[in-house]
Parts: sequence; structure tokens; C-alpha cells
Amino acid sequence: MDLRDLRTFVAVAERASFSRAAEQLRIAQPAVSQQIKRLERDLGASVLRRSTRHVELTPAGEQLLGRARIILAEVARAEDEVRLVEAGASGRVSMGFVGTATYDLLPKVSRQVRAELPNVALELHGEQLTPALIDGLLGRELDLVVGRDPEPHPDLVARSLRSERLIAVLPADHPAAARKTVRLSALRDSAFVTHPSRHRSVMYSAVLAACQSAGFTPREVVEVGETATLVAFVAAGIGVALLPAPVASLTLDGVAYRPLSDVDQRTELILLTRRDETSSAVHAVRSLIGSETGR
Repeated sequence: MDLRDLRTFVAVAERASFSRAAEQLRIAQPAVSQQIKRLERDLGASVLRRSTRHVELTPAGEQLLGRARIILAEVARAEDEVRLVEAGASGRVSMGFVGTATYDLLPKVSRQVRAELPNVALELHGEQLTPALIDGLLGRELDLVVGRDPEPHPDLVARSLRSERLIAVLPADHPAAARKTVRLSALRDSAFVTHPSRHRSVMYSAVLAACQSAGFTPREVVEVGETATLVAFVAAGIGVALLPAPVASLTLDGVAYRPLSDVDQRTELILLTRRDETSSAVHAVRSLIGSETGR
């Protein structure tokens, strides 16, 4: 069956008139008759009874009319869905976030995508380290990644979202927590809780660089994978930490967040996509993330 013939049949059936159907479809009446004859030939059955004044459905036509409406509605729905996907307004996008962006940026992006791209299914993966996120992106398990200061990669496109200053994360009963700002050099005798070393995290190097600029190397380092766990370790009194300022979005009893007064160490929050990415939905979400962080 030709979809045009099916649409013409529905128009004739609903208006019980070849001429009124022709007006609705904006085609000549002889063309309507030809399409109905072709439909009946394809089906091997008569679907309409014609007279000089009236058109009515045969039993076969009555059966066809209900099915034809469903078929045409499904075709229209499929056309709409394809247009949405092509425009980036529909599809599935998998995103990964580093720790502090999980608490700060992830909720904002999720709300904005739901509001502006309601037909895009967003899969969110938080509390991951940048090297693992990049592996997921290259392995096509993730479509977009919000990470930190990665090494350039020929298969990835990176865009800086914002520069974030490191702040001190202290046990609430630490002497330095009583001050509005903290000198990093005053923490030289503290144990430091950090993200993992040996290229498993980019934050480890940033913390060591900050300490070295303050004139010391931490005497003891405790490595933790997840940011939430790292902050919990600080609350437990295991040590102090340096983390990007948005970590303050993570509220936890027993922890104090303080700016550093003697060191201005920063880390870049980066948005990463594959260079060969063709999904319109991925590009649409990527644009939203850029506009969200710029607000």
C-alpha cells in the first residue's frame, strides 16, 4: 500500500465525498479516484461504495479505516521523532563528572536539559576521576565528560568551562578553622588527604604544586578515590585537604571550608567530547553545558 493512497482513503471515508476529500488534500478529484482504485487493487478488495450522491464504506473499508488511522498516526510520530533527533532535541546522552562537579554542575545541567531538551534521555555518572572518564569517552561508554586539566588527546576536543581556585578543607575543630582565611604554609605539619597519585587523578599534582609553592611537601599523604569520601576523611580528623572551591556545595558535619590567603592555585574544569562525534543530541547538550557554566 502507498501511504498517499491510504491518506486519501481516510479523507474520503471521513467526509463521505470524493470532492470534499479532493478539496482537503488540494488535489484534483480524478486523482482521488485513481488513488482509491489503486488502493483497492493493491488490497484485492473494494473499500468504498459509490453512488452519484453518496460514498459509504464497505465492511472491508470499515476494517481498514481504523487500521489506517493508526498507521498514519504512527508514521507521523516517527517523522516527528526523526526530526527531533536530527535537531538534537531527542536522543540519549551519557555524561560523566569529576567529584566536585558532581555536587555543583551536575544538578544544574540535569535541570536545564530536562527544561530545554525534554526528549533527551540523560544518563549521569558522577564521582569519577578524570583518567577514568577519558577512558570511558574513548571507549564510547560516555558521550560527554566534565573533567580537570587532562593531557591533550588527538581524538578529543576540550573546552575550558571555568577556572576554580583550590580551598582548604579542614576538620571543624582544627585550629585554622577558626580563621576566615588560612595560610597553606600553616598546614605544613598536617597529613593531607588527596585523590590518588600515579596518573590516576590530575588533582594529586595540583595539591603537591600548591604545597610546594607554600614552601613544603606534605609529610603524610592519604589517598582516596571519591571526593565525598575524601571530605568524610577530613571530617573524621584524618587530615586536611585542598579541593576546588565548588566542593563547598557538599555539606557535611565536622568540616570547614576556608579560602587560602598565601597561595592562588587553580585548576581548570574542562568539557570533553570525541572529535568524531556526530550525535546532534550530544552537541545540543554540550552547548547547554557551556551556557550554564557561563552564568
